Amino acid sequence: MTQPGIALITGASSGIGLELARIHAQKGGSLVLVARSKDKLEKLKLELENQYHISATVINEDLSDPESAKRIFDKTQKMGIVVDTLINNAGFGGHGLFHSRSLTAEQDMIQVNITSLTNLTHYYIAGMVERNGGRILNVSSGASFMPGPLQAVYYATKAYVTSFTQAISEEVSDKNITATALCPGAVETGFVKAGNLDGIDVWKNAKSAKSVAIYGYKAMEQGKLVAVNERLASFVLNWIVPVLPRKTVLKMSRQSMEKTS
Repeated sequence: MTQPGIALITGASSGIGLELARIHAQKGGSLVLVARSKDKLEKLKLELENQYHISATVINEDLSDPESAKRIFDKTQKMGIVVDTLINNAGFGGHGLFHSRSLTAEQDMIQVNITSLTNLTHYYIAGMVERNGGRILNVSSGASFMPGPLQAVYYATKAYVTSFTQAISEEVSDKNITATALCPGAVETGFVKAGNLDGIDVWKNAKSAKSVAIYGYKAMEQGKLVAVNERLASFVLNWIVPVLPRKTVLKMSRQSMEKTS
């Protein structure tokens, strides 16, 4: 079996990103692990190197910093690391009425979920085009299929990710490069606590980060454009939501984000 090359994964210290790192290492691929938590990354590096005998490089960066993507790219260039697979996993949300939330928090969300993702993709896809090969996996969300009252900016950022991913996939389709948008529903990660989403019913049936990572990695290998990990959700998002009146969709979306406890 051909080894999968080097994957750069953002948000690799926990949740889906951590599980994607484990999957890639298990397949024999080396890694560039990116996140804010250096201690967690170093621990993961040791785990993966010892268990799978691969090489893992740690880059400690906060993607809410506008210059972080350039620093990450420059570091990998300086070390001579050729990134064959780019996995933009880092992202976060936040609950509440837009006019009541901190504008700084919303701007940071846009920076991480959209701008840094876009910048990293731009930096690394150029090399993929030159080498005529590569894979990109952008972790989006089922939220990307509709507007999200009470998570207005988060839903909008994920709509961008899903749209952007499909567009670039078409642009480089003749270069042996694939781009996949992974659009999971509720997932058991630190996302709920970080985004003040406790008490929302949808997270009571959240899928494990490992199961979502397995599904997403396989979808990337298969070159899927958009991958929704739940069959029923995929049907509803692709075939029911688009034909419903917009105000109905908005009401349904808001109700799903209302706190019940």
